[in-house]
Formats: sequence, structure tokens, C-alpha cells
Amino acid sequence: MDTVETLEAKINRSDYKVLIVDDVVSNVLLLKILLTNEKFQVCTASNGKDCIEISRKEHPDLILLDVMMPDLNGFDTAVILKKGEDTKDIPIIFLTALNTPQDLVHGFQVGASDFLTKPFNKEELVMRVTQQISLVAAKRIIEQQNQELRATLNNRDKMYSVIAHDLRSPMASIRMVLNLVVASASPETVGEEVYNLLDQANRESEEVHDLLDNLLKWTKSQTGRLNVVKQELELNDIIPGVVEIFDTIAATKHIKLELKSESDSLKVEADNDMLKTVVRNFLSNAIKFSPADSTIEIAMTKENEFAKVSVRDHGVGIASDRLDSIFHKGETTYGTGGEEGSGLGLQLCQDFARKNGGDCTVESVEGQGSTFSVLIPLKQ
Repeated sequence: MDTVETLEAKINRSDYKVLIVDDVVSNVLLLKILLTNEKFQVCTASNGKDCIEISRKEHPDLILLDVMMPDLNGFDTAVILKKGEDTKDIPIIFLTALNTPQDLVHGFQVGASDFLTKPFNKEELVMRVTQQISLVAAKRIIEQQNQELRATLNNRDKMYSVIAHDLRSPMASIRMVLNLVVASASPETVGEEVYNLLDQANRESEEVHDLLDNLLKWTKSQTGRLNVVKQELELNDIIPGVVEIFDTIAATKHIKLELKSESDSLKVEADNDMLKTVVRNFLSNAIKFSPADSTIEIAMTKENEFAKVSVRDHGVGIASDRLDSIFHKGETTYGTGGEEGSGLGLQLCQDFARKNGGDCTVESVEGQGSTFSVLIPLKQ
């Protein structure tokens, strides 16, 4: 039994209303008796004008519409119904003695869902009506599920936003305090064991703060509350400052950051905060997945009509079967120091890059390292 047949068996026919439209009283009475016996609600009209008025008032689930009627025929009535905001989605089964290909084509062009050729028998009538009502029921189920899904997603996004927003400020304070403590302490002053604990807490506070920042921005981006504000930016003025922020973090793993630019001027059109967020995520990941005493190279180059900022590490690399989905899957990964990553940052990076008319790319060899790049349109 297919899906439609299963749904037909489950629907309560008394919940659905059928409008019968025919200028012949005997036809209306016959159809009304047949459908009432099948437990459908029934309302009737004797012409096209009444059909339109009753449809707007009663909101039937299906219309059985005779084609050959005086003044306003069935085809013209259907055209008006399909233009009405509150009647356009009501399915129509035409009742007609016309069965030429031209008539059938014209009927479907004006909005027919099906045809019932006169004279008809009870079994065919009930079958065609039930099929259309089943489609109506299926559409309602889908609409209800979509509403429930939208509500669930909205609640999720609100929860993410509240969590990220409310935790971000206290986490920033904790991070700042730990940065100061680690910077002023040493194994000699507080003991090696305590210093290692402080250092670990400091690194983990950085990771949690970055995660909350990404989560807040991602939620705003997904809900349309994060606007792209493009302006002219000079990469040689912006990227060095981003790299400098990570010098201290990289130093804790004895990693060296090297910044190179092939041009004295690389002007782009981009959102300043979004661009910095992308590069910060690339640098954070590069440090996370690089071994101690290694080097991370940050390069700024031109590639056709784009400026390209690349972050290359010599760390663990990425398996080839993960490269195609690396910017889509929010997988949990672990760095060389046991650092945990959610994968959310890379999704955010590609989202931000594309919102600015660019893209993100990755090249990697497992065991040798990775190069993450962001392409941003050059200022024309």
C-alpha cells in the first residue's frame, strides 16, 4: 500500500467539505447524496458567480465544477478562483461531457486538478474525490510539520543566542584575568604543576570564548540578524593586527607565525568584522592542529579579481575523504594539545566569505599540514 492509499484509509472524511457546482438541479442532488453517504461535508451552488462567493465564505477543501453553465462557465469560474488569494489553492475537479484533447489541455491550463467525464459512476466519483482530499490532507500535514519545524528551529536559535550572549561577557573577563596571570607567572614563581594548570585553563578559556563568539555570530547569521556592511579595506593594515593577537597564543606551543604579502596594497570590498572572524578562525585552527616548534605561514596574494589570505600549517593535516565536507560538517575534532573543536568555525567562515562575494578553500595532505584560504573581491 502506497503513501496516498495509507492516508486515504486514515483521513476522517467528515472533516472535509466539498462544493458541488452545477446548473442542473438533478445533478447537484445526485452528487450531494453520493458524497453525503460517503461522510463528506457538502455545500452546493447553481452557477459560477455563486461558486465564487460560497468558496470565499465556506472555504471548501474541494470543488466539483461543471464546465457547461450559462453566463459564467466552469473554465472562466476557475480562472477567477485561481486569482483569488483565499481560493487559489482549492483543488478543482471539472465535471464535463467534453473530452477532446483541446478541452482537457485548456482545463488544466486554468487550474484543473482532475476531470470527471459525464456520465460518471459512483465508484469513479468517490475514488477521484477521495484522491484529491488525500492530497489536501497530505499538504496540511506537511504545512503543520513545517510550522512545527520552524518553531523548533527558532527556539533553538534563540537558545543558542541567549547562551552565547549571556556567557560571552563573563567568559571574556575570565580569559583576560587568566591571560594576565599566565603572563606574570612562571614555573619558578608558582611551581611547575600550578603553572601548567594555569596555562591549560588559559588555553581552554580562549577556546570557549572563541566558540561562544562563533556561536553568537552563526546564530545571528542564520536568523538574518547579522548585516553585511561592506567597506574599502586595506589588508596590509588589517591582517597584521589579527596575526599579532595570536602571537602570544602560538608562543605557548612554541609556534612561530610568519606573515608575508606580495603587494604593498591589497584593497578589498568586505565587511571588516566578518573578514577578521574568518582569519581568526583559520589561525586558531592552525595553532590547534600544529605541533610544537613548527611554523605557520600567513600569505596575502592576488588571485585574478580576488585578494587571497592563506594560512598554512605543518600539522596533522586532513584526510582526503573529509576535504569536500570540511566547511559543512560540524564535527568535533582534537588538536595536537588535546584542544577540542566543534567545527562550527569553518561553517561560519564559508558563510561569511560567501556573504562578501568570496569563498573559502582548503588544501591538505594528511600528516603534512593544511592550507586554508579566504578569497575576497578586490576593490575595483
